[in-house]
Amino acid sequence: MEYIEVSLEIDPFRDEYAEMVTAEISDLGFESYLTEEPYLKAYIPKEQFSEPCLKTVLSLIPETDFKVRHTLNLIPEQNWNALWESSFEPVVIDGRCTIKASFHKGLPRTRYTITIDPKMAFGTGHHQTTSLIIRSMMQSEKDIRDKQVLDMGCGTGILSILAAKMKAAIPVHAIDIDPVAVRSARENARRNRVGDRITTLCGDASLIQAGKYDLIIANINRNIILEDMVTYSRGLRPGGLLITSGFYEEDCAMTEAEASRHGLERVSSDTMDRWATVTFKKIQ
Repeated sequence: MEYIEVSLEIDPFRDEYAEMVTAEISDLGFESYLTEEPYLKAYIPKEQFSEPCLKTVLSLIPETDFKVRHTLNLIPEQNWNALWESSFEPVVIDGRCTIKASFHKGLPRTRYTITIDPKMAFGTGHHQTTSLIIRSMMQSEKDIRDKQVLDMGCGTGILSILAAKMKAAIPVHAIDIDPVAVRSARENARRNRVGDRITTLCGDASLIQAGKYDLIIANINRNIILEDMVTYSRGLRPGGLLITSGFYEEDCAMTEAEASRHGLERVSSDTMDRWATVTFKKIQ
């Protein structure tokens, strides 16, 4: 299948503007999104793409705060794997966790190794927020073993696979609103021999079960985390942890304030290149 890559240049670029554009074009059939500042890149099968429809939707976005320009690129099916393979280098986090593709050979051994094939789904492990959360998970290893874990917004499934490899309770739940991501996460779980330890679901935070989890991981973005904080809190058992990322350092204060309103207290935080992760604990 051939895909159209729509590169939407957002000027000035901010995550919340990218989220607004994503929401506006979400009904046009796009299967996956990738943010590469100052671009939001959206992918759609060629036969489903209509540039007039895209132009109409974009024309309805008020340009009071930012402007959007778009360019198109055809990605032939036979070149897609070569495209991500050529740019996908192994990732090693704190010398303890390696994220690689199946074609990477002869790498030094680490305690955890995750092999993924991202295809059209988000998540190769290179983003700072993924590294931050993996670091937080490894620091909280004793809080994961035999505990019920949810990976909210799982993408390619890296974090839920790591939780399964860290011997979290069966099953680890992985949820994503993108059906392409859900399929990719399932395939990657099987590739890492933890397919029987992970249950992957397509949907949003409404799927979170009350009082079910000892750990919820939410690597999404600031606005969704703020909106769903009450649901995350409801889904945690007393004393459970919520690891959040997908936002900048300057967003920490509002994230912590919203968490506090729902019975969550900050226990740790970390930053990398302006990106942040904050871990909360549900107050007994």
